[in-house]
Amino acid sequence: MRYVVLLRGINVGGRNKVAMRALREHLDDHFGNVRTYIQTGNVLLESERPATEVAAHIEQSLPSRFELDSELIRVLVLDSAAFGSVLDQAPPGFGSEPERYRYDVGFYLGVAAADVEPHIPVNPEVDDVSCGDLAFYHRRVTALASRSRVSKIIGTPVYAALTIRNWRTVTALGQMLEA
Repeated sequence: MRYVVLLRGINVGGRNKVAMRALREHLDDHFGNVRTYIQTGNVLLESERPATEVAAHIEQSLPSRFELDSELIRVLVLDSAAFGSVLDQAPPGFGSEPERYRYDVGFYLGVAAADVEPHIPVNPEVDDVSCGDLAFYHRRVTALASRSRVSKIIGTPVYAALTIRNWRTVTALGQMLEA
């Protein structure tokens, strides 16, 4: 089975620094065809284990291998079908105007859309949010980005149950998964 693994809390804000080469070497001991994408904890790998076991193994093994604030670390493992549904559920035209909008995808970690949606702050002049089964899709006007309220999600009770990636990263991972 091929998986996309999203690590929450890795290499963000100068904390929990993990070199991708060291991460690949660590994961290579347990999984096949391990690849990373950029420095923010995006991994593709293969395993015969179910996604829940892969996530549990990674979540438990990372703090023993790297110096991490393990309270910040969360692991989301999505198989090809689940990751494909995240791509497919994006609103029509999402990502199609990168010169006008910034696009982000907030993946749910053990919560549902109904848990997250009430906590996504929106400025109607700038932000547009749509919730899917496994993630929410956020679009904001680039020229008005400083007026966006999306960063206020950090102070909400659901923030620890999210990992956010820009749309370019999400689509690149999708292409890597299919290659």
